Amino acid sequence: MTLTDQIKKITESKPFYAVAGAGGYAVDNLRTLRNRLRKQLGARRGKVRETAKELPGKARETVAKSLPGRVRKYADTTATKASRLYDDLAVRGREMITSVSHEAAQGLREVSATAKPEPASKERKAPATKATPSAKKPTRA
Repeated sequence: MTLTDQIKKITESKPFYAVAGAGGYAVDNLRTLRNRLRKQLGARRGKVRETAKELPGKARETVAKSLPGRVRKYADTTATKASRLYDDLAVRGREMITSVSHEAAQGLREVSATAKPEPASKERKAPATKATPSAKKPTRA
């Protein structure tokens, strides 16, 4: 299998599109999240510190009381959500890759349409070579 075939096989797979979709999704969300967090954190710094101090105690309490039933429920819910998310990311990635591929192909078509071929000459000249200092010049008889 040639390298081109291997690359084509990878780039046409669902996992490839899912990874591309995940990257695009992450970038989009990080941009919006960054701005939102800046606004919220400025106003809530004191409350965040208090909550952070209380978390270890609350976590121990919650785990001790209702761990087994909740874990099963969370595991099932998480598996379902992960499966949906994987499919959604694959679709998003396929759309992104298709869009980028289409744009690249369009750019190549434009370049190809505007390129002017070199005129073909009837005789081809051999490339000029420089004579080495030790080479003697031919004498005419």
